[in-house]
Amino acid sequence: MLIVVKVGGRSLQKNLSNIVKSVAIHSRHHEIVLIHGGGDVVTKYCIRLGIEPRFVVSPSGIRSRYTDEDELEIYVMVMAGKINKEIVAKLQILGIKAIGLSGVDASILKAERKERIVIIDERGRKRIIPGGYTGKIIEVNDELIRYLIMQGYVVVIAPLAYGLKGELLNVDGDQAAYRIATALKADMLILLSDVEGVYLGDSIIERISVDEVERLYKDIGYGMRRKVMMAARAIREGVADVIIASGLSEDPIGDALNNAGTVIE
Repeated sequence: MLIVVKVGGRSLQKNLSNIVKSVAIHSRHHEIVLIHGGGDVVTKYCIRLGIEPRFVVSPSGIRSRYTDEDELEIYVMVMAGKINKEIVAKLQILGIKAIGLSGVDASILKAERKERIVIIDERGRKRIIPGGYTGKIIEVNDELIRYLIMQGYVVVIAPLAYGLKGELLNVDGDQAAYRIATALKADMLILLSDVEGVYLGDSIIERISVDEVERLYKDIGYGMRRKVMMAARAIREGVADVIIASGLSEDPIGDALNNAGTVIE
């Protein structure tokens, strides 16, 4: 079974050892591609270097990082460098063949730079601002990933993309995971977060059908909206099973395989 796993940066910070052990355990029985986040670590290094991180909210209520030229440099160093290589090193300590890449390598992720974006400002008004160095993924080159999987590697991918003009672009990790999962025709997509699943009020929803996503969208917390949207798209585009689950347990992948979380169907 081919499993694409996306793990958020907060889960990595809090539970890196168990996440890596979980990947190692299940990679012995399944083929695994791991996409990682790391926004909080990027923010930490931005502050250390005197760059104030900036976040924006879209009209649909999705909060995202605004990446200007200075922040892009730090984003590339932290994501494709520090975080990616730490994960690969820890997997190799456990005897797992692992290789770390970014979406720029072999144009795994090709993206179109957003020239302008619409945001909601602090007064609740819509504004149009320059798009910075953020991209929307338009193409996935899965050839290298497939080759490495066939050679027995766990492929660890940082969410950077190659722009149409050769520029480096920040792309959303959940979007990258969904696009890679659909390109590979993965059997399962697991989105690991720092919460146990999708909450409505104080309760976790065990199952959400793709037809319910639009109806429930406004009631889902801001931080989870993009995940649910990408999960629904993955199901519609042929991924058999998608689950949003906690990355904070002792065996996050094993728990997700046992449907501990929110199943999108």
